[in-house]
Amino acid sequence: MQYTIHGTPLPVVICQLAAGETMITERGSMSWMTPNMKMETTSGGGLGKAFGRLLAGEALFQNRYTAQGGPGMIAFASSFPGAIRAFEIGPGRELVVQKSGFLASEAGVELSVFFQRKLGAGLFGGEGFIMQRLSGQGIVFAEFDGSIVEYELAAGQSLVVDTGYLAAMDATCSMDIVTVPGMKNMFLGGEGMFNTVVTGPGRIYLQTMPLSDVAAVLRPFFPSSGSN
Repeated sequence: MQYTIHGTPLPVVICQLAAGETMITERGSMSWMTPNMKMETTSGGGLGKAFGRLLAGEALFQNRYTAQGGPGMIAFASSFPGAIRAFEIGPGRELVVQKSGFLASEAGVELSVFFQRKLGAGLFGGEGFIMQRLSGQGIVFAEFDGSIVEYELAAGQSLVVDTGYLAAMDATCSMDIVTVPGMKNMFLGGEGMFNTVVTGPGRIYLQTMPLSDVAAVLRPFFPSSGSN
């Protein structure tokens, strides 16, 4: 499989497949394709994995697109202004991404649920609680909100991130959801009640425009359901 990523701020990845090669997606992200791309909807490894993906913010079922009878082309577009990044997944190169960050991948990539360690705080920690773990073998395309800033964390080195800004991290990193210290800071500081603490070793990817923040800014400008 070969690919090119085009466009900004609403990018699209165009994949060129050899005969018999397959791409998977979970969110109806297919934008255009050649007529010989055959679509098949599957549970992607059984109902257990399907419900796990649903918990992580993805769909119950996967769409598989296979090039039949010769080379094929398929394109997957971003759903929000931001960036599409390609990652090579393999043994020792697993990735953890935000909910709904998975766009598409080669068929050898496996998706599962990743839970941060402090379950009690995570229940109230918003987007940082549940993420997706990408393992197996192949290229995966992830969709991020806004621009991406990367940091390489050494073993034991940590970074405090406002919930929702953590787009992805190497699976070698760990994360905790912690409360903002002090009641005054928590309720009057305007930064929310929780932060995400990411600890290395590994690379982390931070996004500059989380969709949840954009929705919060726009919400006051939309009429309520009870207004005329």
